[in-house]
Amino acid sequence: MGVVFGVLGPVTAWDGSGDVIALKGPKHRAVLARLIVARGRVVPVGRLVDDLWIDPPVGAMGAVRTFVAALRRAVEPERPPRAPPRVLVTEGPGYALRVGSREVDAWRFEQVVTASRPAGELVASLDEALGWWRGPAYAEFADEGWARAERSRLAELRLRAVERLAEAKLDLGRAAEAVPDLDAHVAEHPWREDAWRLLALALYHTGRQRDALAVLRRARTLLAEQLGLDPGPALRRLEEDILRQADRPVLGEPDRPVLGEPDRPVLEEADRPVLEEADRPVLGEADRPVLREDAAARVWARATAAYDRAVASGARARLESTVGILRDLAVTGGGGLEAAREQRTAAIAAAEELGDAELTARVIGAYDVPAIWTRSDDPRQAAEVVAAAERTLTALPAQEHARARNVPTRGRDVLRARLLATVALESRGDRSGRGREAALEAERIARGLDDPGLLAFVLNGVYMQTFQRAGLAPERDEIGAELVGLAGRHGLVTFEVLGHLVRVQARSALGDFAGADRHAAAADELAARHELPLVSVFTQWYRALRLAASSEAAGEVNAEVDAAYQDAVARLDGAGMPGLESGLPALSRLCLRVRQGLPAQTDARTDWGPYEPWVRPLVSLARGRRSEALATLRRVPQPPRDLLFEAMWCLIARAAIAVDDRELMRRAHSELVPAAGELAGASSGLITLGPVSGYLDDLSTALDRA
Repeated sequence: MGVVFGVLGPVTAWDGSGDVIALKGPKHRAVLARLIVARGRVVPVGRLVDDLWIDPPVGAMGAVRTFVAALRRAVEPERPPRAPPRVLVTEGPGYALRVGSREVDAWRFEQVVTASRPAGELVASLDEALGWWRGPAYAEFADEGWARAERSRLAELRLRAVERLAEAKLDLGRAAEAVPDLDAHVAEHPWREDAWRLLALALYHTGRQRDALAVLRRARTLLAEQLGLDPGPALRRLEEDILRQADRPVLGEPDRPVLGEPDRPVLEEADRPVLEEADRPVLGEADRPVLREDAAARVWARATAAYDRAVASGARARLESTVGILRDLAVTGGGGLEAAREQRTAAIAAAEELGDAELTARVIGAYDVPAIWTRSDDPRQAAEVVAAAERTLTALPAQEHARARNVPTRGRDVLRARLLATVALESRGDRSGRGREAALEAERIARGLDDPGLLAFVLNGVYMQTFQRAGLAPERDEIGAELVGLAGRHGLVTFEVLGHLVRVQARSALGDFAGADRHAAAADELAARHELPLVSVFTQWYRALRLAASSEAAGEVNAEVDAAYQDAVARLDGAGMPGLESGLPALSRLCLRVRQGLPAQTDARTDWGPYEPWVRPLVSLARGRRSEALATLRRVPQPPRDLLFEAMWCLIARAAIAVDDRELMRRAHSELVPAAGELAGASSGLITLGPVSGYLDDLSTALDRA
């Protein structure tokens, strides 16, 4: 064996004699680490520059080439002059590391952990492989974005190795030997339910039934107190088996009740009559849902266990399956949405590292979670997703190349449309025009294909880019109507809900609250039937808006309206949507004050979130600081082109009239004229500042003054 590279700890290299090779400075090791992460694929020089420096210096590309030259001399010291390198090669626009799986400790480790071997061989190989770890993987690059996904993957693989080793020892009857390692393992990683299961099982194997039960109860307490979760079905079944003082289980005997085996349901006596005699009312109706939930839990446990056994941990199918789970997770509630967001970029990064553009396109495009709010919950992550989608669009074969490679053009078109729709969705608020361009191109492709799911996803992107000027509620209403019809015909429930919510927004903006009411009710009904709890966040805010608009029409904004908005604000807690929540409570209060002719709230603790630039002049006026308001107003940026575009211009108009800034009054009038028939801010479906026409009249009157 020649040079061996190590990343299971600080990045290093050893020569054929096992001596450490001097790799010079941290940038040299960073280049080497980045190429190892790429697993033999080419990393362009420009990408290396971006990964090595936050603010690349002049001559950064030349510096990278210098680092590569030094690394080549270090890892191939006997290469003759002018002979082509064999380890760190130049290819196309960048560099690649060309070594076998045996030459990188992390790759070798993965092979050992995922291999199928007899228990005796597995114990020996895993014992050895766990000894290769010298610290956290890529230890000195823990904060680098390019290393994050690989570090997480290897850390998970290491934990799985510890658990597989314990399982193998249990198979061999060496339970007592497994206990100390598992005890340390759960102490360091207390959220791993399978580790608790194995520790309890090992204790039971050694005759320590009381200790096994204590471990399971400790796991139950920890999961409940720290995560708010109940133990999974495998832990529950193991505890029940131990409490029944079942015979000591022997792993691998299919005809006996193996304790804790995740894919074997334990059929309780109380369950049997219900499962076997469906027509006999053994349990009360109130108990039946619990039984159904338990049955669902057993099916889930069996299916996931079977998947885990059948699909190798490094299989590409796992990435696509993961994205499917994340897509479903995102609509389960605030916690699920946050978790899905956290894991989405990791899945994309893992796909990109495999170097398969079509796989990456599927991973990116499969996350077709409907989006209704026009401000991103995580702008940085959104930018990363857009960048990955753009890279993948470039990497996909062009039409003529696709034909030459016998790649079906329809499949390529579907991938392109999904990537473009992703760009459109994640570029919400974009002023460059790229988001709208991507949306329209995606729509052109999707309308030529018979794929309702694709078209629904693309229409979401088109909706997100329909804010290029004020007064576009009718256009968005048409998109919502098409979504409702399309999704309803094809059983696309989440997109049907999206269509109804889009129409709630549009009909509110147009003052058609009877129509908005119908769509809010339809959204709520679908959400209740299909367990979509986040929908009620938007419908509850809409009903506060509805009440406020009705009260204003009656000449009053009363305590009932205040209470409705307070309830709506409380509903945001735990919803997992910071892009919606940030600044919205304060903005809703301001809207009520403006419509009552009251000044803006002046409490210094008020959190205006992203709306602060357009609110600040009104706050200065409320404090009696006219010159400050004028100076602030003259620096106010163009409002984002989103659901609150008209509302922000109305706030600007109100302040401009107060300080007699005639130039800004003319700009506000010009921007708002297309929305003359709408209610300002009501296109959000959340708040309103009243009719735009009223602000236009006030602007005209002020501009007509001598």
